[in-house]
Amino acid sequence: MSDSFFKAIADANRRKILFLLQKQAVLSAGEIATHFEISKAGLSDHLKILKNADLIYSEKKGQYVFYSLNTSVFQDIMNWLTDIIDTKEVQK
Repeated sequence: MSDSFFKAIADANRRKILFLLQKQAVLSAGEIATHFEISKAGLSDHLKILKNADLIYSEKKGQYVFYSLNTSVFQDIMNWLTDIIDTKEVQK
């Protein structure tokens, strides 16, 4: 796992964005913003960090940007966690 992944999930607001996208699949930046009491610039920074960590995708349609989860990264995370658990089980 990269440092950008850990930085991305370290913040409660970013974890909430991931949770929202898990439930809704695709949301515009404006739809995400309705769940927060932070500035648009602050939300934009959170989305940028998540995108740089490859946790989310963005797609511009007209004047709106829509976000969705990068599910392949979450599969990689699950594989990584499973490897850690398996390694610890073997060491017992």
